[in-house]
Formats: sequence, structure tokens, C-alpha cells
Amino acid sequence: MTGLRYVYAVCRPLGAPLQAELTGVGGAPAALLHHHGLVAVVSTVPEDDFGEEALQARMADRDWVAAMARAHEGVIDALTTVTTPLPLRPATVCPDDSGVRTMIEARGDDFRHTLDRLEGRVEWGVRAYTESGPGGETSARALHERLARHAEDVRLHAPPTPARTAAPGRTVLDAAYLVSRADSERFVELVDRAKDDSPGIRVELSGPWAAYSFTGEFTHEEG
Repeated sequence: MTGLRYVYAVCRPLGAPLQAELTGVGGAPAALLHHHGLVAVVSTVPEDDFGEEALQARMADRDWVAAMARAHEGVIDALTTVTTPLPLRPATVCPDDSGVRTMIEARGDDFRHTLDRLEGRVEWGVRAYTESGPGGETSARALHERLARHAEDVRLHAPPTPARTAAPGRTVLDAAYLVSRADSERFVELVDRAKDDSPGIRVELSGPWAAYSFTGEFTHEEG
């Protein structure tokens, strides 16, 4: 069975090793491919699943897609503990190592610019829900303005439809905040305080994540 190269992320050369026996999609071991001062994090995947036509058919299988996404995110999470990665879209596949190098050469300047911008920073997600009316929206707006002052960049997402979230209440804030690692403890404290100080809303925090929302690689639904 012919293998293709699945690319999870691009980063700078690592200052510490990846965790031992890190595996990615399909249980294949993750590896580092160095080229022109950048590192692609890759694994081998079967062409029977990731060839162009096969992949289109596979993407209709929600369970398969969910398993791929979990494996993809697992590699990114491991990278985030040792470096600042630039996550690529799930199912980014090249024919072989030469194809990965060609991608790096074609997009290297953009990769370097984005990595410079994200260096030492992580993404925190904040959602707020309300079962009340305008009062909850006012509290959510005040919360967002407060958190945005302590972030270096912000992405506001359209609230998910009720069918896509199991959380009770109506979503009145769904935002990603780019925060330096050094300021993250302070940011978490602000969110924790908001859980008590924001009337009419329930606040949830997630992270720290790789900066998916700030790479330009993902839509909100994908990242």
C-alpha cells in the first residue's frame, strides 16, 4: 500500500524533543522534516484513504473525520508543549517528502511571518451563554471588551446554532483571544473573576491551544 505524507504543522526547529512515541492519524508515528530553517511535522498515511478521490469519499464519513481531527489535534497539542506551531488544515497531504519540501519553499515566507507573529503566544477560547434577554448580551459585551484589552489579537466567531452545541442557554459570546504565555495566568484569572462578576451569563474557558484562529489556515468550523 502506497503511503502519502500527512502534514500537521510547520514550526521552527525544536528546542526540546517531541514526546516519546507520539502518534498521529491512523496511529502512525509523527516525524520531523527539516527544510530551509523550518520543520514540518509529518506522518505516513495510506493512499487508499488519503488519495484525492478516496479522501473525498472518506470526508462523508463523520466518524472517520472526527477520528482524523482528534489525531490531528493530538499532535498539535503535543507540539504546543515544546514550541509555537503553525497548525495546518486537517488532511493536508503531500505525495512524499519532496512534496512537503516543495510546499515549504512555496509558502516559506508566509510561514515565517506567521510564526514570528505567533511566537510565545497561545489561543484561549471564551464562550458565554445566557437564558435572559438584553441584560445577558450587555454583560457579554462588557466581558469581551475587558478580555480584549488583555489580549494581543481577537477573533469573534458567529455563535453556533443550537443543534451544534449541547450547552444550555443561548450563546452570546464566542471568541478566541491571542495571549502571550507570560500573560496567560492573568488572563485566566480575569475569566475566573468574570464568572462571578458578569450577571446574566455563564462563562466557559478553553485552552491554552495552538493559535488556530490566528493562522489564516482555518475557518471557525474547522478550527
